Amino acid sequence: MTVTPTTASAELLVDAFGRIRETVHDAVDGLSPDELEVRIDDGANSIAWLVWHLTRIQDDHVADAAGTEQVWTAQGWHGRFGLPFRPGATGYGHSAKDVARLGGVTAELLAEYHDAVHDRTVEYLGTLADADLGRIVDEAWTPAVTLGVRLVSVISDDLQHAGQAAFVRGWLERP
Repeated sequence: MTVTPTTASAELLVDAFGRIRETVHDAVDGLSPDELEVRIDDGANSIAWLVWHLTRIQDDHVADAAGTEQVWTAQGWHGRFGLPFRPGATGYGHSAKDVARLGGVTAELLAEYHDAVHDRTVEYLGTLADADLGRIVDEAWTPAVTLGVRLVSVISDDLQHAGQAAFVRGWLERP
C-alpha cells in the first residue's frame, strides 16, 4: 500500500526515513551472516545488531505513537529471527554479551524486516497533519515529548546507527 503524505512536514519525514532505509540496505547488501556478526572489538556492535536495533527502535516508537502493535510481533518477525531476547526487546541497554548473542541473521532478513517497518512508518506518516506533530506522546520527560520531537529523535538515532553499520562494513572491506 502506497500512501502519499499530505503535508510538507510528512514529506520531509518520509524523505528522512527513506534515507535511513537506503543506508541500511547499503550496509547489509551482499554480506554473509558471519560478516554481519563481525565486531571490531569485544565491546563493539556488529552490523547485524546495529541494523536490528535501529529497526526495533523505529518499530517500537512509531507503533507507540500510532497506537498500533509493533511489526516485530504483529507480522511474526520475532519468530523469524529466533533471537534469545524477549519479544519486547529493542536492544536499548544491551550489554556487549547481549550484542554477541545476536547471530545467524541474514542480510535479507534484516533488510526485509527494515522494509516492513519502513512501510508501516510511511503509512503512518501519510495519516498525519502538521498539527499532529505537536501532540504529546511521552510525559516522562521535561519538557514532555511531542510526536514531532519523537520522530526526529528516531531519525537521528537511526541515522547514527546506520552510519555506524556503514563504517563497520567499510572496515570489513578495506584492503
